[in-house]
Amino acid sequence: MPRQEIEWLSTREAARQLGITTRTLYRLIDSGQIPAYKFGRVIRLQQHEVDEFITSARIEPGELEHLYADAADAAEASGDDQD
Repeated sequence: MPRQEIEWLSTREAARQLGITTRTLYRLIDSGQIPAYKFGRVIRLQQHEVDEFITSARIEPGELEHLYADAADAAEASGDDQD
């Protein structure tokens, strides 16, 4: 079975792909949400694991209702939603 080549990313490259700062990436790594590897003083991430993290972070329909339900209830209670 041929060995598959690992595609490594620097923290800067991974953060850029995720659209976050490197500081936020370090927090995700430290909390165990995304795996990383330290080789001497260098931290690297595997491309496929970054891709898996992105997939796992996908928001399913209806998961954010709690963020806007109160605003709709407040508008209805204050009469802002009158015809």
